[in-house]
Amino acid sequence: MKLKEVYNAANELAPFALSKEYIERGAYDNSGVMLDCGQEISGVLFSLDLSLAAVEEAKRQGCNCIFTHHPAIWEGVKSLDECHTPALFACVKEHISVLSAHLNLDAAEGGIDECLMHGVGGERPLAVMETLSCGGYGRVYDVPSCSLKDLTAHIRAEFETERLVVYGKKPVGRVASFCGGGFTYGALSFALAQGADTLISSDGKHHLIAEAVEKGLNVILLTHYAAESYGFAQFCKRMAEKLPVPCNFFSDRSLR
Repeated sequence: MKLKEVYNAANELAPFALSKEYIERGAYDNSGVMLDCGQEISGVLFSLDLSLAAVEEAKRQGCNCIFTHHPAIWEGVKSLDECHTPALFACVKEHISVLSAHLNLDAAEGGIDECLMHGVGGERPLAVMETLSCGGYGRVYDVPSCSLKDLTAHIRAEFETERLVVYGKKPVGRVASFCGGGFTYGALSFALAQGADTLISSDGKHHLIAEAVEKGLNVILLTHYAAESYGFAQFCKRMAEKLPVPCNFFSDRSLR
């Protein structure tokens, strides 16, 4: 099996055309093949990020392909060396090919943003902030009524993380969530317009948190890693059903 077949399987689940749609709307992305060493693929390791730890795990499990969510090459690489691009350099040395699916996997049906909703306790969105040809990004949905304390406890258990930052004290019934670094003014306005009482995301900036709290929203911030590795692990399982080689998931506990 060649790398192209891994790409094709991913494209069926999270069409790379969705990234292009985002780019046409002014976003930036670099999803797709990052490094093709040309070999037959013996196994695929799924890791949210390309790291030296992921490379070592791929070697240990006999995987010569690493599939990441965050693009292994974000912008133009002017030089490839062990100092400035250690993980990518290690992949070249070890003949490990690399694929990345970023914005397309965030937005795809069954993708990372949708998985975040399901993990929090929502079943279906009442509204989607950024709609694309299929799927979308940013969701508002109802959850079973509970206290903020109970929802926080549920998230800690479901996403296997203790690193939560929580603001507010209102009862919870309607949530707006945005995977990754999606806590923007647009996201805050969308949450308020849709009657959400709680906003869940990552990487929140102080002025946005302050404004959300001032306007009566609870805010729950997961680590970027915990919020997205949850859905990426499910993507790995779906890819394993499509590929004739082992598909393993690498969880970096230090970042959860």
